[in-house]
Amino acid sequence: MSGAGAAPRTEKIDGSGLDVVVIAGTWHEVITNGLIAGAQRVLDDSGASYRVVRVPGSFELAVAAQAAFAGGADAVVALGVIIRGGTPHFEYVSAATTDGLTRVSLDAGKPVGFGVLTLDDEKQGLDRAGLEGSHEDKGAEAADAALRTALVIRELRG
Repeated sequence: MSGAGAAPRTEKIDGSGLDVVVIAGTWHEVITNGLIAGAQRVLDDSGASYRVVRVPGSFELAVAAQAAFAGGADAVVALGVIIRGGTPHFEYVSAATTDGLTRVSLDAGKPVGFGVLTLDDEKQGLDRAGLEGSHEDKGAEAADAALRTALVIRELRG
C-alpha cells in the first residue's frame, strides 16, 4: 500500500453540474482499466457528467488535460501507469508527468485528480487498481479528489 494510515472517509459528493474529463494512458491495460472503472464509479455516484478519453501514455496526459480545460471542463482525472525499468526513463517520465499536470492545473485554476501510479513492478499496480483483491482504488481516489476540489473552487469563486 502507498502509505500508513487510512484514506479519509467523507460524505457522498454531489457533482451535479460538473463536467469532468477522465484522461487515461494506454500502457498496462489491466491496471489502467481498473483505474478507469474506479473513477467511473465515483463519477456515476456523484451525478457529474464525464467522458473518458485515451492518450498513448502518461507523458501525454498533461497536454490532453490542458485541452480538456480549454474545452470547458471543470476538472480532469488523470490516470496512468509508469513502471520502473532498468534505465532512467522512469524518473524522466514520472517527473515530466507530475510537473506537467501540476502546471496545467495551476494555469487553468482547476483541479487535476492525480491517479498516475509510479511503481516498482506490476504487482504494486494491481494492488492499487481497484480490482478484485486490490487493497486500494487509486482511480476512485483521484476522481474523488478532483470532484471535491472542483466544488471547493466553485464555492471560493462564488
